[in-house]
Amino acid sequence: MREKRFTHLLIALLCGGAGLFMLAAPGQATIYAYVDEQGVTHYTNVPADQRYQPLPLLEEPGTQATWRTYETYIREAASRFAVDPLLVRAVIKVESGFDHRAVSSKGAMGLMQLMPETARDMAVDDPFDPRANIMGGTRYLGLLLDRFHGNLRLALAAYNAGPQRVVAARHTVPPLPETENYVKEVLQHYQRYRASGAPTSRLYLADAAVN
Repeated sequence: MREKRFTHLLIALLCGGAGLFMLAAPGQATIYAYVDEQGVTHYTNVPADQRYQPLPLLEEPGTQATWRTYETYIREAASRFAVDPLLVRAVIKVESGFDHRAVSSKGAMGLMQLMPETARDMAVDDPFDPRANIMGGTRYLGLLLDRFHGNLRLALAAYNAGPQRVVAARHTVPPLPETENYVKEVLQHYQRYRASGAPTSRLYLADAAVN
């Protein structure tokens, strides 16, 4: 899988360029961002391109991230690991309902519900960090898509039940109710996102309204 270079200017601008941006009360400079065709994220406080979208001020650890932050991370990860961002969004919708603090009964953690061993394999130190979780989960999803030759149903089944079970089922969706329902639900949201054509903000607001 070919990774594209990510230029993370936000840290430099916020930490090294305190004269440009200050983390303070509302009313100060708004930060805008967009991801270009090469997967590079651009940040500015004076947007000169309609692709720029406003980002919220960085939040203290443990607070709820906003949909704008999630969208930036999703686009970054999707571009880097060659996965459709709408698919990543659909997986997050089903896995956690966009709750970065979610923990399953089996110990899966964060937005994309990474199991501890998967988090370690994907070099995710903090599964509850939204960016780290999305990067690790998208990387894993991309690896599964590669392994199963782009077969979306099998990759999703492997994401839920593990690739070994898909292989044991002779490269079909394992006959497990949870996995069958999972694949169906993710695909439904994915198709809904693709068919909507609505701006990303409306997709998130619609999802938030039913969570």
